[in-house]
This record gives sequence, C-alpha cells and structure tokens, in this order.
Amino acid sequence: MCTPNDSAVLHAIFNPNSPFGDCEEQNVDNTDWELEVLNIPPELLKQVQTLERQGVEAAESGEIGTAVQRFNEAILLLPEWASTYNNRAQALRLQGDVAGALQDLNRAVELSEGKGLVGRQALIQRGLIFLLQKDHDTAKKDLRKAAQHGSVFAKQLLIQLNPYAALCNSMLRDMMQKLCEPDTMSC
Repeated sequence: MCTPNDSAVLHAIFNPNSPFGDCEEQNVDNTDWELEVLNIPPELLKQVQTLERQGVEAAESGEIGTAVQRFNEAILLLPEWASTYNNRAQALRLQGDVAGALQDLNRAVELSEGKGLVGRQALIQRGLIFLLQKDHDTAKKDLRKAAQHGSVFAKQLLIQLNPYAALCNSMLRDMMQKLCEPDTMSC
C-alpha cells in the first residue's frame, strides 16, 4: 500500500503533463453558491432551470437561435442567476458572437464571484476565449482563479502553457525509469 505522497510522485512520473501532486480534484466547491446567497422562490428556480435545460438541449441539437432565446427568457425571469449567463455565453460563442459571449461570462463571474461550479466554468470559458485571442496573460489569470477554486482542467491547462513544468515532470519520469532498470529503460 502506498502513501498519498507516493501516489502523487507516481502520478507525476506517469502523467508528466498533469499538475504535480494533483491526482484528482480536491477541495472542489461544487455547492450551488448562488442558492446560498440568493433567496430564490423554488417555483421560479424550477422555471429558470427548465428554460436552461431547454436551451442546452436546443444548442446540442444545433438550434442555437432557439437556445439563445430560451436563455434570454430565463435571464428575464431571474437576472441574478449566473448559470444562465454562462450557458448563453456558450451559445453566443457558437453563433460567432465572441464579444457577447465575453460580456455574459464577465456577468457570470461577477454574479458568482468566481465561486462554485458555475464560477469555475465561466472563468475557464473566458480564459479559453482569451487564449484564442492570444491574450495569454489575461487567460492565465482566469485559469489560475479557476484552479484555485479546484479545477483540475484549469491546472492542467496552466501546465501546458508552462512548458518548463511539463519538462520537469518528463525529466523526473525519465530519471525514475533509468533508476529502475538502466538497461531496458522501464520499471
């Protein structure tokens, strides 16, 4: 049986592009942060979530205009609900409206304060858009915030953006292989 430290080292050796010591998402805040802060009547919440689900289903079936319309309806009912802005941003991005997507992501981050699942998702989406726009510094800031709130995906992306970290992990793996069996290069 190996200790958590042993597991972390083995994980780093065999997964050189993943964050060192992060085998799985730990200390992840998946609570519905908004529900803790907002006092939303259950009927209204159910209505908004139904519209969101319809919007997601429409987007998945290629009906992006219908998806945006459902998200708009949900936002009219509950403008403080960050999740809807996050979902609408995805649909707007699919329509090619990057400026509108960024505006919605900014609102989702503002409303969620970057916390919880919705906050992490909004930060990651916004970071990915900044990467596509070649604004690496701003992208890294958003990804760092998402990583601080428990996103393993954001941590892995930050490692990929930092070739030195991946190189260190790769060199450590090679060194361990040489130590295990110098002739065959495998453990």
